[in-house]
Amino acid sequence: MTTMESYSTVRTGPFRDRLAAAMGLALALVLLGLPFRYTVRAARLARRAGRRPIAPDRAEALVAAVRHTGRLWPVRAACAEISLGSVLAAALLGRRLDWCLGVRFSPPPTEYHAWAAIPGSGPVGEYTEAGWHHYAALVI
Repeated sequence: MTTMESYSTVRTGPFRDRLAAAMGLALALVLLGLPFRYTVRAARLARRAGRRPIAPDRAEALVAAVRHTGRLWPVRAACAEISLGSVLAAALLGRRLDWCLGVRFSPPPTEYHAWAAIPGSGPVGEYTEAGWHHYAALVI
């Protein structure tokens, strides 16, 4: 993600998607404050709730809406909050995204990261033009 993408002020998607993004991010912020087993359980329930696949362009717009909403919250909204919020927002809309937690080993230093992905495809809302060097340790 480039600097311009992270500070974008463009509202993306219809009102329903933006509302789901706000609700998903709020729920993600609450869940990430709880013990991790409850967060994983909620992410698994969201995966079951979202039965229909999501189109790649709609997934990109949904992640951008969650990222934009995160700019308006007075608390930290980094990769874990944005990715989980995107997964929960997709579930609220009846769609399915995977929540991935992983790591990048090279180039140093080691970096831990969380991202949303379309099942059977690549990450959504991430900069992948230079290649994707993150390895998923947990996919929900």
